[in-house]
Amino acid sequence: MTDLQLSLFGIGGTLVVGLFAYNRWQEYKARKTVDTAFGDGDDDVLLKSDQTEVRQEPSLDEPADQQPARQKKAEAVSAPEVNAPVATDGDADIPEDGNGDAEEIAAPAVQPAVKKDLPVDELIDCVVPLEFDHPVKGEKILQELHDLRYVGKKPVHFIGITADGDKDLISVAHAYTTVLAGIRTVSRSGPLNELEYSEFVMKLRAAADNLGAHPDVPDMSRVINNARELQQFVAEHDAQLSVNVITTGAPWALHTLLAALEKMGFDQRPDGRLMMPDGDGGSLFTLSLNTEVSDTQTVKLTLLLDVPCVTPARDAFGAMTACAKSLAARLNGVVVDDGHHRIPDTSLEEIAQQVQEFYAAMEEAQIPAGSPRALRLFS
Repeated sequence: MTDLQLSLFGIGGTLVVGLFAYNRWQEYKARKTVDTAFGDGDDDVLLKSDQTEVRQEPSLDEPADQQPARQKKAEAVSAPEVNAPVATDGDADIPEDGNGDAEEIAAPAVQPAVKKDLPVDELIDCVVPLEFDHPVKGEKILQELHDLRYVGKKPVHFIGITADGDKDLISVAHAYTTVLAGIRTVSRSGPLNELEYSEFVMKLRAAADNLGAHPDVPDMSRVINNARELQQFVAEHDAQLSVNVITTGAPWALHTLLAALEKMGFDQRPDGRLMMPDGDGGSLFTLSLNTEVSDTQTVKLTLLLDVPCVTPARDAFGAMTACAKSLAARLNGVVVDDGHHRIPDTSLEEIAQQVQEFYAAMEEAQIPAGSPRALRLFS
């Protein structure tokens, strides 16, 4: 073996050792970056977690004048106005007017009944009434309609009307004079079509015959036209907004990053995305790691807001951008759009204003963002 060959072998070995050491150093930097970003040194309200494991959702605190209407309503109900003195014992005096007659004691105002959220909605469903000559037990109705839950990809729901006129989900404990059958006319998969409507009517007529009911089936052309018009609304308002955080240094180690994201309040879904809960069992926004199953590192995080599915009171876009900025600051990253261009604060403010206009348009159409009606329609 010549001196040249020995020299080449020596250089090759040095390169291999150097490359191995460089890779180990990069992995060490990735772990340190995430560990430092989510360490306990700084008191960040976005990432703080105490021993009681109370989740701190990003930017979800609302000023008093923007709190959800349901909270204000609850406060009103809990402190009703008192219009008359209340007797404390049997000998309490009753106030009299100038003629010596007892004044009439005003009864407290009766609170209006809370409207039930029923799964059959005339605005977004094709509703077919099934009327009975005599009340029919709920148990018999449920048995007959048990298998009619979907037609194609369109869900089918039923509610019953009792002899007293009460509408509710069908129960074995009651009897009903009318059943309202509703099939969703629109979803994100598209509008109800002629084939689906024909199948729905055919199955419904068969069930009506077995129950002795009289179905009032609407005209197909009218139903299909309504479905197409509603589909246009869905297409125009099916907005999803995203922001990304990309690293400006070493990649982030997934095992450390996942633990830190879960600590700050994210829940991991079966599809791999992380979800920030809204506090009521729903989703505020989601976060994708942009990785494959075999990956151990990532260089990009994507936060996504499904705009029509979150109520405006939660300011989900503000919460999402605040979370993205905090992640960028902590992880040595930068907030960018899908083209990896930095997003300035002025652009985020403009988008926030457009989101408010979007919410106003949905409210005007009687499909408020985040409402049960919107959640059904944008599914």
